[in-house]
Amino acid sequence: MNLMNSWLPLAFLFCSFVYMMIPVVMSRVLGLGVYKKGKQSQQAEVAFTFDDGPDPCYTPELLDLLKQFEVKATFFVLGSKAEQYPDLIRRIHDEGHQIGIHNYTHTCNLVICPWKIKRQHIDRTADIIEAIIGERPSSYRPPWGILNLADLLWLRKSYQIVLWSVMGWDWKRQESSHKLTDRLLRNIKPGSIVLLHDSGDTAGADVDAPKQMLEGLRIVLQELKSKPYSYVRTDKLLHKRVVSGYRMDQNIHSSRHIKSRII
Repeated sequence: MNLMNSWLPLAFLFCSFVYMMIPVVMSRVLGLGVYKKGKQSQQAEVAFTFDDGPDPCYTPELLDLLKQFEVKATFFVLGSKAEQYPDLIRRIHDEGHQIGIHNYTHTCNLVICPWKIKRQHIDRTADIIEAIIGERPSSYRPPWGILNLADLLWLRKSYQIVLWSVMGWDWKRQESSHKLTDRLLRNIKPGSIVLLHDSGDTAGADVDAPKQMLEGLRIVLQELKSKPYSYVRTDKLLHKRVVSGYRMDQNIHSSRHIKSRII
């Protein structure tokens, strides 16, 4: 009995490691079971994505900026904010952008029971978005890009899990617009999925950080006008990969949705 008791803490630590760290390595490092970028092609497509909104101050400014430069983007929104600002969700949709899921609240999946993640965060947010715009989202990005083992095994059967290949590091005010501009211009390539934030009221972020993001993004879009890039939603960027046979991330509804929106 004493020997068994001595092994229990080690067994718990091992199981915790498997549950938490292996999926992080598989998804964030190896890109298994998720999408981190599109294929490089002659179209030179790039997908800008924005997390943590909608925000009543910064999201409208961002939408104005995207319209000015004729950019289509993807917004991974929080269900609680979608409930609070349905008009912004409608505007995002009406202006041709994609809406994805970023949980109901900005809570790390590692501290949520697996069955609650899908039911209380993902499906709940999908229901809210569908009630507002009449379309059910098919893409998901977990807060901080962190999945647990259950997520990696189950969620990809129902949702397209989208991470990123270029991070703006834009959630702190000390990251000036000049630093952001330089970082994005150095790293954006055909097929890039770019992560930025249109809200700064989540844990670890600065409330006014999106102001600098908007300043930097304006410069980036202006500088990139000389390059043959087209700026598309993630469902457009990843469309060929999804339709060509990698359907394990799509349920029947979302596959039809993507096909009807793009083909």
